[in-house]
Amino acid sequence: MGLDRVIFLVEDNQDDEMLAIRALRKNNIANRIEVARDGEEAIQYLFGNDRDDDPALILLDLKLPKIDGLEVLKRIRGDSRTRLLPVVVLTSSNEERDIVESYSLGANSYVRKPVDFEQFTEAVRQLGLYWLVINELPPKLRTRY
Repeated sequence: MGLDRVIFLVEDNQDDEMLAIRALRKNNIANRIEVARDGEEAIQYLFGNDRDDDPALILLDLKLPKIDGLEVLKRIRGDSRTRLLPVVVLTSSNEERDIVESYSLGANSYVRKPVDFEQFTEAVRQLGLYWLVINELPPKLRTRY
């Protein structure tokens, strides 16, 4: 897997952030990880001018301060520069309306965070394997890596 492919983690809970990073590393996913801790930071990262390439994968929590995850997703899908980026909603919410709204707004996948670390590690392993190794990117994104 190309280590230059960035994983963009949008997570306000520091424990969940560290858990996700630890789970990625435990599964030998050594890609660079960029983190935003609120929706406003996520928007700035994605649409600001201070980065060279798009993330290969966005792991997006829904319950975020400043701008919630659904609004972040809406902005990602509403902009031609980011609309094709893979977005996996990774959240503790099991509310049916959050699931329906996430897919309605164009989420590629919806994964509820398991409480147990081993389950969480396995979920992250599968996410990394699928989205960073198996999944074929659209040509527009593929040429950037």
